[in-house]
Amino acid sequence: MFERIRHLIIKEFIQAFRDNRTVFLLFVTPLIQLFLFGYVATFDVNSISTAFYDLDRSYESRELARRLESSGYFAIKYRPESQQEIQDLVDRGHVLCAIQINRGFAKDLKRGTPTQIQVIVDGTDSNTAMIAMGYVNTVIAGYGKERMNSLIRAKLSKIEFRTRVWYNPDLKSRNYMVPGVIAVIIMLTCLLVTSMSVVRERELGTMEQIMVTPIRPIELMLGKTIPSAIIGFFDMSLVTVVGVFWFDVPIKGAFLFLFLCTAVYLLPILGIGLFISTISKTQQQAIMATFFFFQPSILLSGFATPIENMPDIFQYVTYLNPLRYFLVIVRGIFLKGVGINVLWPEVLALFVLGVTILILSALRFKKRMT
Repeated sequence: MFERIRHLIIKEFIQAFRDNRTVFLLFVTPLIQLFLFGYVATFDVNSISTAFYDLDRSYESRELARRLESSGYFAIKYRPESQQEIQDLVDRGHVLCAIQINRGFAKDLKRGTPTQIQVIVDGTDSNTAMIAMGYVNTVIAGYGKERMNSLIRAKLSKIEFRTRVWYNPDLKSRNYMVPGVIAVIIMLTCLLVTSMSVVRERELGTMEQIMVTPIRPIELMLGKTIPSAIIGFFDMSLVTVVGVFWFDVPIKGAFLFLFLCTAVYLLPILGIGLFISTISKTQQQAIMATFFFFQPSILLSGFATPIENMPDIFQYVTYLNPLRYFLVIVRGIFLKGVGINVLWPEVLALFVLGVTILILSALRFKKRMT
């Protein structure tokens, strides 16, 4: 039995490495995805194109403009002379943010009386607009606190406000995104390899030749899924090394634990790929079915948007998504350095889901092959 499986595995690797497109898909595409997500797909907002409308023209207003630019979040590219010019800049998309300093700004600061600053933000992209508003409030509040007179400062000194950010002190979205990319790449690669390896045999007409040999369906299933698992482990290791040493993403947990959790994660992924192979007759159908499952899995996993923000019915659907659990695991290992004592609910749920899917897919595969 093991000898036949070994020969099948060797055959799968020979067949895969013979095709340059398959080699590109398995080893180059994961790196391309990693660099795209690492550099392009980021929630960090820097150098916001800004218009600064200064009606006060005082030292204090110019100092505020300098503070905004030195923060690194804003790039003051326009200094309009009227509100109509501000509206035109926002309408044309030349600026995301416009800040208006009214007359008497410096006098109000010196007297310690309330003063107003108008901030206009283009809300077309609501997420970026909210981040920009938060940055503006932070910079202006910090500047205003420094300009308070001693009496007001003494009154506020009774309350001391301190903030600390754990696990990702610099709030770099790259540290959040790159570990998630590992889970996504493993899913996509293993789904494609598993589903297409079986369909390829059927499409080329070699499945009948395999079935007349002494190979049993369980041996054929193992011979088709084990190479996918090996490739999944390789891609995980490759992306992890690049993420840690190129993108400086910290990995605070044990790599061995990440390796073991990846093995559990592969159970449902291989099972789903096996199921796709039984419902597809051509490689094109297998690719379409894979992406039909893959895209909703990302949306329902919490990869980019919190699950808590989804409607209740979709939150329940996410419990059937393996990617949901592995994202919690991989981010916990990378950023928090936690182990099985914290992540055991996700590991257990992933194991139960994986065994169930793999058994059902194996039964369908065996029925289809016999």
